[in-house]
Amino acid sequence: MAISKLVFFLAIALLFSCVFSYQFEVGGDEGWIEPSSANFTSDIDDPYNVWAAQNRFRIGDTIHFRYENDSVLVVGNEDYENCTTTNAISEFNDGDTVFEFKRSGFFYFISGQPDHCTAGQKMIIDVVHPSESTRAHQQPHPPESAPAPGVHALGPSSNFHSSTTRITAVATFVVTALASPLFIHLGTM
Repeated sequence: MAISKLVFFLAIALLFSCVFSYQFEVGGDEGWIEPSSANFTSDIDDPYNVWAAQNRFRIGDTIHFRYENDSVLVVGNEDYENCTTTNAISEFNDGDTVFEFKRSGFFYFISGQPDHCTAGQKMIIDVVHPSESTRAHQQPHPPESAPAPGVHALGPSSNFHSSTTRITAVATFVVTALASPLFIHLGTM
């Protein structure tokens, strides 16, 4: 009986670790492109950062970048501010990049094309730890380590999501549906 309860709780923990992540599409339908009035519906100077600020990113979430004739660079704060492309922590140029956040903190992304970066194709993402409900404004810090190879990311979208908002209802339903028969079964033992 003790082993079956342990297996049950491990299964629930695994379910929660899989359910509470979200993949964000950078740039929505347009993808990771140089901002211009022709491809963005507003006159926002910094559309990717506006989009990032409207979303809540957590450890385990991913961002998906789709792009052509460009690249995505993960850089430090100074290289972000100066659009420096020669000192990247990581570089992705496959046109379809998914980047997973494996730690909390600030992540800096820029286009590999310096003129695109200076035109606003860059973004800071603040990833919160699951224990943080809100984060006070603080000075961003560069990423501590390079992400794993083959990781990709995405940009602004008209669909703004929190990594927990859309999934909470699904997770509650799934856990309830799975747990109810198990609790009944364990209670009769």
